[in-house]
Amino acid sequence: MVEAVICIPSFRRPEGLRRTLASLAGQRTSLSFAVLVIDNDAAGREALAVASDFFRESGIPGHCAVEEKQGNCHAINAAFAGAMDRFPDAGFLLMIDDDETAAPGWLEAMVATARRLDADIAGGPVDRVFDHPVDAAMATHQLFRSIEAPTGPITAIHGTGNCLIRRRVFEAFGRPYFDPAFNFLGGGDMDFFTRCRRRGFRFAWCAEAEIVEHVATDRLTPGWLMRRSVRTGTINYLIDRRHASGPGGRLRVEAKNVASLGLSLWRAAKVLARTGSPLQASHPILLSWGRIMGSLGMIQAPYKDTAPAAP
Repeated sequence: MVEAVICIPSFRRPEGLRRTLASLAGQRTSLSFAVLVIDNDAAGREALAVASDFFRESGIPGHCAVEEKQGNCHAINAAFAGAMDRFPDAGFLLMIDDDETAAPGWLEAMVATARRLDADIAGGPVDRVFDHPVDAAMATHQLFRSIEAPTGPITAIHGTGNCLIRRRVFEAFGRPYFDPAFNFLGGGDMDFFTRCRRRGFRFAWCAEAEIVEHVATDRLTPGWLMRRSVRTGTINYLIDRRHASGPGGRLRVEAKNVASLGLSLWRAAKVLARTGSPLQASHPILLSWGRIMGSLGMIQAPYKDTAPAAP
């Protein structure tokens, strides 16, 4: 009987996936758990090979499948749906990304916290380790920070990179769980957790469930961070608009865009005075600009594969 399933959507990170799986093999827990890997690269299928080797060598039960429809949400949906179907006794479904590693007590802490607090959804901290040395302005950028909270109830979490979701949550939603409209922009996890919060599901934070994200070199540039800030603002706008009720609600969302422009300058000045970093000070301004871009239909697609691997 499998009590928990750890889901890993993967796209062209074979070495990262190998590192992630090794951290799962090192879990110190009395829980019976399985691992499910979804390879979202139908052409290369490197994750399929890595996962097959892992299951054969570790003896940990699990499954790996290929999701041929490209997209972040397609891969996550395939992972959670596969876990629901293949492991019907599992009450806890967790997710970790293929550029992350879990501390040895991660699984035990997450499940124990969910049980103790009767939480439907739980999240934990994600600390960043950089592929090459970076300055303080980049290392402490808002986009590289995790929630800082003690273990206990929390209003909501926003990302799937370190999360636990009970089976009963998925049973309350129809498939697909994550909206494919967010496939190439990102933000499908934030939209999903917003819907969960509106349905009344309970969230918890587990400060002991630590995960490390290994940040690749191509993300350690001012340009990448600035584009990510804009994208985050666009996601925030789209989710606000999606969940606005009636004409009045939609009008308030548009008014929020206007207000955010003025507030962003004030916030940027405060950040600059505190940190002395123009890069960090640009973040609130770019968030606001991202909201405006979203309202104009100007949507980024960073997860869209424009150069598929050779068969």
